[in-house]
Amino acid sequence: MKTKQRFDSIWDAIEDDPVRVENLKLRSAVLIEITETLNSRELTQQQTAALLHITQPRVSALLKGKINDFRLDSLVDIAHRLGLHVTLNVAA
Repeated sequence: MKTKQRFDSIWDAIEDDPVRVENLKLRSAVLIEITETLNSRELTQQQTAALLHITQPRVSALLKGKINDFRLDSLVDIAHRLGLHVTLNVAA
C-alpha cells in the first residue's frame, strides 16, 4: 500500500529545491494580492498595462497567474504601482 505524503504547501510538493520553494511562496503571495486588487478595480487590460507600466501581454500573464513569468522584484514593483505595500519578515 502506498503511503500518502503531506506537504506544508503546493510548492513543497512540486519543487525539490528549498530555495526555489521559498521564492515561489513569496511570489505567489504577492501575485495573489496583485490579481485580487486588479480584479476589484475592473480595468481593461490596456488600462492596467498603462497603470503598471507593462505591456498588455504581461498583464494577461499576470491575471492568469503565470508565476514563472515574473521575478519577485518585478512583482514588488507592480504591487507598489497599485498602491500596495509589500513587507518581508525573515526568521531563523
